[in-house]
Amino acid sequence: MTSCSEDAEQTTLPEAQPTSNLEVSSEIIQQVEDLGMNANYVRWDDFYFPDGSSEPRLFLEEDVVVTPEQLSSMSANVEESKSGKGDSKQYRTSALVSQGRTISIIGYTGGSQALSQKERTALQWAVANYNRLSGVSISFNLTFGTDYQNKDMVVYNNTVNNPSGAGGSAGFPSNGLPYKFVQIYGLANYDTNVVEHVMTHEIGHSVGFRHTDWFSRQSCGQNVYEGGDANHVSGTPTGYDSTSIMLACFSANEDGEFNANDITALNNMY
Repeated sequence: MTSCSEDAEQTTLPEAQPTSNLEVSSEIIQQVEDLGMNANYVRWDDFYFPDGSSEPRLFLEEDVVVTPEQLSSMSANVEESKSGKGDSKQYRTSALVSQGRTISIIGYTGGSQALSQKERTALQWAVANYNRLSGVSISFNLTFGTDYQNKDMVVYNNTVNNPSGAGGSAGFPSNGLPYKFVQIYGLANYDTNVVEHVMTHEIGHSVGFRHTDWFSRQSCGQNVYEGGDANHVSGTPTGYDSTSIMLACFSANEDGEFNANDITALNNMY
């Protein structure tokens, strides 16, 4: 089994500093705990953009990246919505993409972080997973190229900066927009269906999905509570769902498709 990410993204700081000099402050720990998330799984690391530049950001749950500003906003959102939690089933964040939005998504094709031909095919399949769902109000408009600045989301290969492991990383929505930067890495030896799975999973985070097994990380062979801003989505199971595309870890046998509960969750979210 492979974690869906071993790197996460980092936050914009007033001055660039090596991540080795950054500490997870007591304020950050408190905000993570306010979210109900496990503060033992918070770290600073370098987040790399498609052009190769980087900045420090906070990594949560291994494959979720946030800035300190986003963490503060998430914490505030949870405080505002506590009275409404627990009214549904499967797991999402409080923040979602604006209803009815067509999300512009680009597969990056330039330089050392370009998607391979297999990865471009997998991205087409991943986007099709979302676009074929009738009744879901968000959709994706996929292009390929290098002009990602004005896109809502960019998907790229960050293997060059992740010498070990395989998976991906992304973040959660903010201000009605999906998380922009979706990375994959270390997937060259996996088939197209597995790459499709990882991309669909990370795009899922970007539109608001939490890990389906956030309460145990059972898919990773663990018994660890991630905690946090996890709202059940109605119509889906509360227990372990062994075929969900949003499990924390994946295997080499994934088919890359949503299961019925994933589809129900998306229909209830959007």
